[in-house]
Amino acid sequence: MSVVNQSSTTTRTLKVGDIAPDFTLPTHNEGRLNLQWYRGRKNVILAFYPGDWTPVCTAQIPEYQILLDRFDKYQAQVFGVSVDSVPCHVAWAKSLGGLSFPLMSDYFPHGDVARLYGVLNERGFAERVVILIDKSGIIRYIDNVDLAKIPSTERLFEELAKLDK
Repeated sequence: MSVVNQSSTTTRTLKVGDIAPDFTLPTHNEGRLNLQWYRGRKNVILAFYPGDWTPVCTAQIPEYQILLDRFDKYQAQVFGVSVDSVPCHVAWAKSLGGLSFPLMSDYFPHGDVARLYGVLNERGFAERVVILIDKSGIIRYIDNVDLAKIPSTERLFEELAKLDK
């Protein structure tokens, strides 16, 4: 499965087996974080989502908080990624009762990381895409779902279990 950005003149396609592009973004709770830092340490889950305060995102993102203990068993770090600003992430996380995993702000330059990963759409926000990156920095799973649907966490855990073998 691949992720294709149809909105730019240069289409980027990431596939399972590709090296995940490195980036640094500010977060709502951890300052600036760099993806490269996690190589060799943890599996990484990038949960790209359209925006804070939207109905489906308000169901999807808190589910990851509830499942953090399960993610920890697979040595997996979850990141929510959207084009919203850090202050917006802070307010939204607080409205959800708090989120202990980082919400990354791809706000400025607008959508650069979403574009880098091929998930920025023509309306200027990220598609709903979950990307699993192993400890070596290799993309192992991509789940690109309709904006109105929540990605399957059970399928994500099946993919994490494969990395654990």
